[in-house]
Amino acid sequence: MPFMNFMSITRALSDENRVRILMALRGREFCVCQITAFLDLSPSTTSKHLSVLKQARLIEAKKEGKWVYYRLANSRESYQMARDAIEFVARAIGDSPAIRRDEARISKIMENEKNKYGVDCDCVSDEFHSLAVHSMEHVE
Repeated sequence: MPFMNFMSITRALSDENRVRILMALRGREFCVCQITAFLDLSPSTTSKHLSVLKQARLIEAKKEGKWVYYRLANSRESYQMARDAIEFVARAIGDSPAIRRDEARISKIMENEKNKYGVDCDCVSDEFHSLAVHSMEHVE
């Protein structure tokens, strides 16, 4: 079983977008549409990446109504190998220029949401969950 867990984790970490998701989720959670907007990918591609990360037990999901929110795995159900992998990735590239650019992009998306809805990243309506709201299109 440890071998299969290891293989799932290494597969999950073999894609740049999945690593970007892990770094974006440090210390916070996002709904699927926010992750989709941040990555600027199609919803189906984002869902596939999230599925691979969840299968490797690197992230956890919680459903609230019809929305699904993701965060880094750190519950009792997550296992040490996954937590160690997340820590390794954060140490290796957590302060890289690419991750800093991603953080700036996330900040702009969050500011866009706050300006439009007056809330900090709290998905409050169906309209709020549209990709247009989360996207950079509305950011000047």
